[in-house]
Amino acid sequence: MAAQYGLEILSICEYCHLIIFLEKIFISNWLLLNSALEINAEKKRMLRIILILTTSLTLLTAALLIWRLRKKNHKKKGEDLLSFDFSICTSATNYEQTEVKRLREDKNEVEIPLFSFSSVSAATNNFCAENKLGEGGFGPVYKGKLLKGHEVAVKRLSRRSGQGWNELKNEAMLIAKLQHKNLVKLLGCCIEGDEKILIYEYLPNKSLDFFLFDSTKRSVLDWRTRVSIIEGIAQGLLYLHQFSRLQIIHRDLKASNILLDEYMNPKISDFGMAKIFGGSEPRATNRIVGTYGYMAPEYALEGIFSVKSDVFSFGVLFLEILSGRKNTGFYQSNSLNLLGHAWDLWTNSRPLELMDPILQDSSSANSLIRYVNIALLCVQERAVDRPTMSDVVLMLSNELTFLSTPKQPAFSSVRSMVDNNSPITKPEICSVNEVTVSMMQAR
Repeated sequence: MAAQYGLEILSICEYCHLIIFLEKIFISNWLLLNSALEINAEKKRMLRIILILTTSLTLLTAALLIWRLRKKNHKKKGEDLLSFDFSICTSATNYEQTEVKRLREDKNEVEIPLFSFSSVSAATNNFCAENKLGEGGFGPVYKGKLLKGHEVAVKRLSRRSGQGWNELKNEAMLIAKLQHKNLVKLLGCCIEGDEKILIYEYLPNKSLDFFLFDSTKRSVLDWRTRVSIIEGIAQGLLYLHQFSRLQIIHRDLKASNILLDEYMNPKISDFGMAKIFGGSEPRATNRIVGTYGYMAPEYALEGIFSVKSDVFSFGVLFLEILSGRKNTGFYQSNSLNLLGHAWDLWTNSRPLELMDPILQDSSSANSLIRYVNIALLCVQERAVDRPTMSDVVLMLSNELTFLSTPKQPAFSSVRSMVDNNSPITKPEICSVNEVTVSMMQAR
């Protein structure tokens, strides 16, 4: 019970060393006192004073040693999540682990509370299945409840995920420096033994894909709500690319990484794959991370990324929100994916057919055509042709902004080329793949 509420005790070995040390002091004092029995009274009185002072100093030293060991042990384990008041302190703490203190960029310390594993476990009822909110490639996420009734989301890094300290450090370092209403808020972390855990604000409406791709739940997403979600995601990305203290490329923007609060406001989450970016020139990497269907062509094929990589992912997500359909899932149709389907409708002057059938608001027809145009501009094959997020936000907020004609999207013409060379037309049978790529060598 004491461990559950973060109470720390000294180890048996530490107590043994302390007892042996005190025994040696008292034995030596006792021998001195016995040897002094034959000494005259004046010298005996002086010796007693010396022995009393020595014993007092010994006890004081022992008390200081116990206090220091307790403090060290408490510092290592962290604070109690159950009783922590986030309304008073949401950033600074006296109990940061050494590794967390090293999360610095340009001499700006990242200060986030460090919690004990026992208190995190207690808040989630020992990570019980009933509190599980979801699971991704990184591991499961649980709902935690604190003593004052506050709720948090606990992201527990799985040992099998292939991610480790570097990913957790990356996410903690980045998101702790970010403050925007459309970005999920990091409240603290837990690093104890093999456990690597991040604690976030709790968002009751889960992720966007929970509603968007469910035939019954997506009715909650009316036209106005979807427009608000699109604009919120765009504002969050604009902040990451242009207005945050660090220019950041998310690299894994997708529906499952968009969380919704109680008012259905979107918040971008999961910065484990994010990259700090300086300057405007594209960069290359031999470690490609992200999710198939959302990755820009230059990144997926060559490992080259820039802010335009996020713009491409945003364009894919944009089309998914408008249509209520995943980019994948067109395996038995003439289109390779949602991008190809949208392009076919656009070139045949039928963009309204892209709208999710559950949306019956005819007054949104003109807006839909404009939004399809913007989304197609974002998913163009060449990065240089795509707009920046500042351009996208301007196009979304100002209907008078001129929109150029989009070019054919990336990954939209492969199937048509195959079909033209094939004398036999058969439905393609494939499995749905929602794998998140954690490591792949670029060509």
